[in-house]
Amino acid sequence: MLKIELRPQKVSDAKRFYEILKNPNFKFLTTEVKNVNDEIKFLEQNIEKRKKNIEHNYSILYNRLVVGACGIKINQHRNFIGEIGYFIDEKYWGKGIATEAVKELEKISFKKLKLKRIEIIMNIKHKASEKVAIKRGYKKEGIMKKSLKNKNRYFDAYLYAKAK
Repeated sequence: MLKIELRPQKVSDAKRFYEILKNPNFKFLTTEVKNVNDEIKFLEQNIEKRKKNIEHNYSILYNRLVVGACGIKINQHRNFIGEIGYFIDEKYWGKGIATEAVKELEKISFKKLKLKRIEIIMNIKHKASEKVAIKRGYKKEGIMKKSLKNKNRYFDAYLYAKAK
């Protein structure tokens, strides 16, 4: 059985995250990280975001190596809803790591954070992410027109959700 571990992100993860995120095969990433310093700035905000219940971000470890990241953004208007996201190093695609990470995020979301609903929003062309949502029992609720932005272009997205 595949065994992963989630742990709160550390500033020391910045270089590893940047290595993963600068991969040109990440076609569906909606955040653009220009350099390691950008990643450090993002990671330095994690403690405050967690305290304010805005975001809860984790590093994904597989065989004790950082192979990606995942997190939960809390809807600030409906704080019983969270949106989860994740990215995995291309070398580890297809191993079920994202599916396991989502499983762990669900435990955190429903048990610890007491959320009632989790959403996954993905580019409609991102078949691997859609597969993760389906495997974890999320239901497709619709298409959100022009709801994702990447490099000044807008894309349609699927909305998948699971409620407790």
